[in-house]
Amino acid sequence: QVQPVESGGGLVHAGGSLRLSCLASSHAFSTYTMGWFRRAPGKEREFVALIRYNGDVMYGDESLKGRFTVSRDNAKSMAFLQMNSLKPADTAVYYCAADLPPEYGSGRDWYEYDDWGQGTQVTVSS
Repeated sequence: QVQPVESGGGLVHAGGSLRLSCLASSHAFSTYTMGWFRRAPGKEREFVALIRYNGDVMYGDESLKGRFTVSRDNAKSMAFLQMNSLKPADTAVYYCAADLPPEYGSGRDWYEYDDWGQGTQVTVSS
Protein backbone atom coordinates (compact mmCIF):
# COMPACT_ATOMS: atom_id res chain seq x y z
CA GLN A 1 0.00 0.00 0.00
CA VAL A 2 1.15 3.50 -0.87
CA GLN A 3 0.18 6.66 0.96
CA PRO A 4 0.44 9.57 -1.45
CA VAL A 5 1.02 12.99 0.10
CA GLU A 6 0.18 16.13 -1.84
CA SER A 7 1.68 19.56 -1.37
CA GLY A 8 1.90 22.87 -3.17
CA GLY A 9 -1.67 24.10 -3.00
CA GLY A 10 -2.58 27.61 -1.99
CA LEU A 11 -4.24 30.88 -2.97
CA VAL A 12 -3.38 32.45 -6.29
CA HIS A 13 -4.85 35.17 -8.47
CA ALA A 14 -6.42 34.34 -11.80
CA GLY A 15 -3.72 33.92 -14.42
CA GLY A 16 -1.21 32.70 -11.88
CA SER A 17 0.53 29.36 -11.55
CA LEU A 18 0.96 26.62 -8.99
CA ARG A 19 2.91 23.39 -8.99
CA LEU A 20 1.46 20.53 -7.04
CA SER A 21 3.68 17.72 -5.84
CA CYS A 22 2.79 14.20 -4.82
CA LEU A 23 5.16 12.00 -2.85
CA ALA A 24 4.30 8.30 -3.03
CA SER A 25 7.21 6.57 -1.38
CA SER A 26 7.61 3.08 -2.74
CA HIS A 27 10.38 1.01 -4.26
CA ALA A 28 7.86 0.14 -6.99
CA PHE A 29 6.79 3.73 -7.75
CA SER A 30 8.08 3.51 -11.31
CA THR A 31 5.44 0.86 -12.08
CA TYR A 32 2.47 2.96 -10.97
CA THR A 33 0.14 5.13 -12.93
CA MET A 34 -0.25 8.38 -11.01
CA GLY A 35 -3.46 10.30 -11.38
CA TRP A 36 -4.65 13.73 -10.39
CA PHE A 37 -8.28 14.45 -9.58
CA ARG A 38 -10.07 17.45 -8.18
CA ARG A 39 -13.31 18.16 -6.40
CA ALA A 40 -14.84 21.60 -6.49
CA PRO A 41 -17.45 22.64 -3.92
CA GLY A 42 -20.79 21.04 -4.71
CA LYS A 43 -19.38 19.03 -7.60
CA GLU A 44 -18.29 15.48 -8.18
CA ARG A 45 -14.70 14.36 -8.28
CA GLU A 46 -13.21 15.16 -11.67
CA PHE A 47 -10.35 13.54 -13.52
CA VAL A 48 -7.58 16.04 -14.22
CA ALA A 49 -4.59 14.14 -15.56
CA LEU A 50 -2.54 10.98 -15.33
CA ILE A 51 0.93 9.83 -16.15
CA ARG A 52 1.63 6.17 -16.75
CA TYR A 53 4.70 4.21 -15.75
CA ASN A 54 6.06 4.65 -19.31
CA GLY A 55 5.52 8.41 -19.37
CA ASP A 56 2.33 8.45 -21.40
CA VAL A 57 0.02 11.21 -20.26
CA MET A 58 -3.68 11.91 -20.48
CA TYR A 59 -5.68 14.96 -19.55
CA GLY A 60 -9.28 15.39 -18.59
CA ASP A 61 -11.35 18.27 -19.87
CA GLU A 62 -10.13 19.94 -23.05
CA SER A 63 -9.78 23.20 -21.14
CA LEU A 64 -6.92 21.70 -19.16
CA LYS A 65 -4.72 20.95 -22.13
CA GLY A 66 -2.11 23.58 -22.67
CA ARG A 67 -2.54 24.90 -19.13
CA PHE A 68 -1.81 21.84 -17.00
CA THR A 69 1.22 19.57 -17.34
CA VAL A 70 1.67 16.30 -15.49
CA SER A 71 5.11 14.81 -14.92
CA ARG A 72 6.97 12.41 -12.66
CA ASP A 73 10.37 11.78 -11.15
CA ASN A 74 10.73 8.08 -10.46
CA ALA A 75 14.02 8.53 -8.63
CA LYS A 76 12.20 10.64 -6.05
CA SER A 77 8.90 8.71 -6.14
CA MET A 78 7.12 11.90 -7.00
CA ALA A 79 4.50 13.13 -9.45
CA PHE A 80 3.81 16.74 -10.30
CA LEU A 81 1.02 18.85 -11.71
CA GLN A 82 2.11 22.18 -13.13
CA MET A 83 -0.89 24.49 -13.43
CA ASN A 84 -0.62 27.69 -15.44
CA SER A 85 -3.12 30.36 -16.44
CA LEU A 86 -5.30 29.39 -13.52
CA LYS A 87 -8.94 30.36 -13.50
CA PRO A 88 -11.44 30.71 -10.66
CA ALA A 89 -13.13 27.59 -12.08
CA ASP A 90 -9.97 25.63 -11.17
CA THR A 91 -10.68 26.19 -7.48
CA ALA A 92 -10.93 22.76 -5.87
CA VAL A 93 -9.28 20.25 -3.61
CA TYR A 94 -6.72 18.40 -5.72
CA TYR A 95 -5.98 14.77 -5.03
CA CYS A 96 -3.14 12.53 -6.08
CA ALA A 97 -3.81 8.84 -6.52
CA ALA A 98 -1.79 5.75 -7.33
CA ASP A 99 -2.97 2.96 -9.59
CA LEU A 100 -0.93 -0.10 -8.78
CA PRO A 101 -0.36 -2.87 -11.29
CA PRO A 102 -2.09 -4.74 -12.69
CA GLU A 103 -4.11 -1.88 -14.08
CA TYR A 104 -7.55 -2.07 -15.60
CA GLY A 105 -9.44 0.58 -17.48
CA SER A 106 -8.47 3.92 -18.92
CA GLY A 107 -7.32 5.58 -15.73
CA ARG A 108 -9.94 8.28 -16.00
CA ASP A 109 -12.23 6.89 -13.30
CA TRP A 110 -11.53 7.38 -9.61
CA TYR A 111 -12.42 3.78 -8.69
CA GLU A 112 -9.52 2.47 -10.73
CA TYR A 113 -7.05 3.89 -8.21
CA ASP A 114 -5.80 2.02 -5.19
CA ASP A 115 -4.40 4.67 -2.88
CA TRP A 116 -5.27 8.32 -2.37
CA GLY A 117 -3.74 11.33 -0.75
CA GLN A 118 -5.58 13.66 1.60
CA GLY A 119 -5.78 16.42 -0.97
CA THR A 120 -4.48 19.95 -1.20
CA GLN A 121 -6.63 23.05 -1.56
CA VAL A 122 -6.20 25.27 -4.60
CA THR A 123 -8.06 28.57 -4.56
CA VAL A 124 -7.99 30.92 -7.53
CA SER A 125 -9.31 34.41 -6.91
CA SER A 126 -10.74 36.59 -9.65
